[in-house]
Amino acid sequence: MQETKAYDVIVAPVITEKSTEASEHNQVVFRVAKVATKPEIKAAVEKLFNVKVKAVNTINRKGKVKRFRGRLGRQSDVKKAIVTLEEGHSIDITTGL
Repeated sequence: MQETKAYDVIVAPVITEKSTEASEHNQVVFRVAKVATKPEIKAAVEKLFNVKVKAVNTINRKGKVKRFRGRLGRQSDVKKAIVTLEEGHSIDITTGL
């Protein structure tokens, strides 16, 4: 996989309480492109971070309708990937790429 393609697949890391707790179990959460498949996500993470990926689980969260100062707005749809790493491998998301 080309490095530019890998950057198109992995959009951003997800940093929340739940994703921080998942890091204790050797898991990392990323926002990914909506059209990205599990093998593409696995190849991109292995290429960018030089780690061995054990499994990839994906979640499609539909956008919500929210109100802001009385006006209706819509959040966009988001696809997230929970990447489980092999034992002995880790990714420090806070340092960046």
